[in-house]
Amino acid sequence: MDWDSPPNAEADVSDMEPWIAIEPIQRASVSGPDIDANSPPTFLESQFDVILRRQRKRRKDSIKVTTVPSRFLNLSNDFEFAGWGSVIHTKLTAEDELAGMKRVTTLREQKVLGQFTATALAGNAVLGSVFYALPAVAAVASVYSPISLLTAALALFLWRPIMEELGSALPITGAPYSYILNVSTKSFALIGASLLLLDFSSTAVVSAATAASYLSAEVALPFPSFVGAIIVLVLFTIISLSGMKESARLALAVLSLHIVSMVALIVASSVHWGRIGNAQLEQNWHTHSASSGSEVARQIFNGFCLGMLGLTGFECTPSYIAKIKPGRFPLVLRNLHIPAIMLNFLVMTLLMAVVPMEKVLAAENVLSLLAEVSGGRWLRIWVVVDAIIVLCGGVLTGIVSACELFEQLAHDRVIPAVFLTPLPFTGAPYISVLSFVGFSGLVYATTGASLAIVSKMFSLVWLTVMALFPISLLILKFNRGRLPRSPKTPLTIVLLTLALAPTVFVGNIAIDPSTAGYFCAYFFAIVILFAATQNKAKLLGTLYWLYDQYPLLHRWKLSRMWGSNLISKIAQMKRKTVCVLVKSDEINHIFHMIMYVRRNEETSYLKIVHFVDDERGVPSELEANAKILDEAFPEITIDLVMVRSPLEPSTVAALAHQLDIPPSLMFISCPGAHFPYAVGDLGTRIITR
Repeated sequence: MDWDSPPNAEADVSDMEPWIAIEPIQRASVSGPDIDANSPPTFLESQFDVILRRQRKRRKDSIKVTTVPSRFLNLSNDFEFAGWGSVIHTKLTAEDELAGMKRVTTLREQKVLGQFTATALAGNAVLGSVFYALPAVAAVASVYSPISLLTAALALFLWRPIMEELGSALPITGAPYSYILNVSTKSFALIGASLLLLDFSSTAVVSAATAASYLSAEVALPFPSFVGAIIVLVLFTIISLSGMKESARLALAVLSLHIVSMVALIVASSVHWGRIGNAQLEQNWHTHSASSGSEVARQIFNGFCLGMLGLTGFECTPSYIAKIKPGRFPLVLRNLHIPAIMLNFLVMTLLMAVVPMEKVLAAENVLSLLAEVSGGRWLRIWVVVDAIIVLCGGVLTGIVSACELFEQLAHDRVIPAVFLTPLPFTGAPYISVLSFVGFSGLVYATTGASLAIVSKMFSLVWLTVMALFPISLLILKFNRGRLPRSPKTPLTIVLLTLALAPTVFVGNIAIDPSTAGYFCAYFFAIVILFAATQNKAKLLGTLYWLYDQYPLLHRWKLSRMWGSNLISKIAQMKRKTVCVLVKSDEINHIFHMIMYVRRNEETSYLKIVHFVDDERGVPSELEANAKILDEAFPEITIDLVMVRSPLEPSTVAALAHQLDIPPSLMFISCPGAHFPYAVGDLGTRIITR
């Protein structure tokens, strides 16, 4: 076709493939003489007839074309068009059914974490944050620090029901990325994934660097502190490669040691407070209390903003929810929250009661100072050892959570499938582990191995991630309100939490405006990276357009094949299949599902899948509507696949095995209360109401 001349409707139609029409059904008038079968139906007969539509003749070896002019002036744009779809009737083979049952069994066996082992994975980060959160709060809230820490910890009561409802509705790995993916667009979900990756990396780096800092403050190391942080990262990389279950057991042992250490510190400090009385507490209060009510409010608010960091690690729990045994997730949140309230408030109160405020503000390790004042040198050494061990547990939390995120991103074709490659014996995803630790090391190195810079960035990252939970639930209530879940959080709580998150965010920026710069720099770098991996074919298409603009490159020997190589690469990327599972033949509904795929997935192969119910049969207009939609989207080959099996988790997994795609790329409408299976059991993605 000549794209330089304006389109001519008559010429275009004549040049195209001939049109075909299905023979009309044979009919006769209900009364009077017979009527020619090719004549239009009478008014009475029209209610019994089907209106038939002409369609282009379909050839398996031809592509769909349109009369729309090409954007390429010198090169062919045939690669933008797909071939014609077909109607396929299939049965699941014994091999497919076996693979489906195996996947269902594997998912069930992966739920190995009870409430205590699941608590431990995030608990080391949550309860270990006391070592770096308390000094920061004391620096801005002074003697009002216990009030700030208590109110910050109590504020988490707003988040718990939100996280419980989301976990009940979508028990899928990679949350809150997976939450957003199932209630909104993939682009928005990748913004959430960027924040999560940065949060997990910050958790690992801050924990490792703080552990090294605690050690270097107590003993003279033969190497700089940043080398100690690198050693910690390497050590826990090896531990993570041992496998999830073993990592959880180690985390539980570390958390148990930390709880015993903190109980010993609280008991020793309380006994010492009883011996010396309230003299030190009164002196600290009179010396450092604010002079006005507004100053008191400002200090408490600043301490509240930084005190939220005493709960870091809480956001990691939903990321591995698919590994937690059913019904345990609310217990895990409770086990993390209640000890955090008690620990932060009690330890800061004891600091105010037995240690001069000047020493608190000047000390590098405030808990070790409290231990030495209360119990002596032996208790100080114990607390330092505990700090190093539990902070190292925070590194493990970051690695485990990041691996769950990478797994989900790989299934969604955002990152290469090589990230799913397991070790032969432990099953640990070693590519994910090594990539995350390498990225964390890069973050640490680009900040000049500065713990202060990473900590500043960490504060805003954590608050932004926590804001994703009320945002996800608000969108879920609006877009996926039919999704079964329990309990259901009142909308007022969701809106209040959504208002609190940006308030604390702005408060942290007001305390130190430089934090916004570090946060934006790393955040936008990751967003750009994910955007590039998600839009690989579009980027190559842009390169092809640039190549088209310079005809001289088409003749040079070195660059002559660039165009065909780009086309080959684009075709390879878009050849991967995506499925939409449909129950009815409603064309408007199927159209919206295809539009979702077109906007969010890079593919030119789409299969409309219908699991045939023997009682109901195939919807009468499904095949005709599939052909219409196949013609409406010339850039996508749309097949209609009829599967002679009921819709259930094992058959969905079996079909995924037959088509060689992950179940996460099989899309469904939002299930209702009467749907017998959970979304987590199917492994599919919800894309419409």
